[in-house]
Amino acid sequence: MDVESPCEEALSSLLLEDVKQRLRKAFRGQGTASTPLAPRLAAASQERGKRTLAAQEELRRAHIEGAIAWLRVELLEMKSQNRQLAKTLLDLSTDIQRLRNETEMTPSLESKNPCIAESSE
Repeated sequence: MDVESPCEEALSSLLLEDVKQRLRKAFRGQGTASTPLAPRLAAASQERGKRTLAAQEELRRAHIEGAIAWLRVELLEMKSQNRQLAKTLLDLSTDIQRLRNETEMTPSLESKNPCIAESSE
């Protein structure tokens, strides 16, 4: 089964429309079509070219918008990960500071309180 391209489809439609108009006029006794086929095909080709350019531009814009949307999602995910990492780092920093304070306090407590030093021996 052959699949026609949009250009071939449009050209076929124009040719069929021209034949239809000519047949209608012939059966009405008006003779041939008043507009020759060549200028109509040229005009249709120009119009098709404009539509093709417009469609390509629309596809390009849609592609760019899709890429921007993807980047937004990725940036939001990175922002979320950044917040999680920052929270983890702050928690680690707090734990390290707490451990430092505990280790600094233990020798000073032992030296101030001889009972603690004697009981640990």
